[in-house]
Amino acid sequence: MPLTKDGIYDMALRLIDADGVEALTMRKLATALNANPMSLYHHVPNKDAVLQGVARTVGAQFRTATREDAAWQDRIRQLAEDFRTLAHRHPELMTYSFARPDFIQPEDPFWLGLTAVLEDAGVPEAETPQVAAPVCAAVLGVLIAEVNGALHQWSALLPTGDGGRADTGPDDSRMFHLALEMIITGLDSRLTSERIGRDSSDSS
Repeated sequence: MPLTKDGIYDMALRLIDADGVEALTMRKLATALNANPMSLYHHVPNKDAVLQGVARTVGAQFRTATREDAAWQDRIRQLAEDFRTLAHRHPELMTYSFARPDFIQPEDPFWLGLTAVLEDAGVPEAETPQVAAPVCAAVLGVLIAEVNGALHQWSALLPTGDGGRADTGPDDSRMFHLALEMIITGLDSRLTSERIGRDSSDSS
């Protein structure tokens, strides 16, 4: 079967899922594809290009079917939940991808979904990217901490002075949802405050 970019990305993802990003090499990828290593370079220039292609391929798998008549808070919950599912499906790749500033692109389904929800929530279109960016960063930050184990480790820390850590911390799912509710509550408070401010200006 002839080599294709899609075939290379699919095999690279399998190897990353099994052994992690650091273990992936062009030679190992060629062996898994039963191909000459040099033939890979006709399709991708280097490992970094392979990783970017794999990240785009996985990102394109993100799909959220949210009801447009649902409350914007519920739609953000669904977006975050589905993104979390994708992160847990490919934790090694996502840990690598989340650290890249170019991971989120304007055409990414998560970004498109988030900006659409924010506009429906009342964020002016011109301000949507400035509001969506910190929301996106907060969700990704929690996911990074969850998939790399930091969230679980931090949640087991005892208050200062108690000396040590708890035997077990709260479960990761509960911690993720707690963080998500804090993000939504903060955004809701901001939108409500701005709405009140606009109403006051209109009535004066």
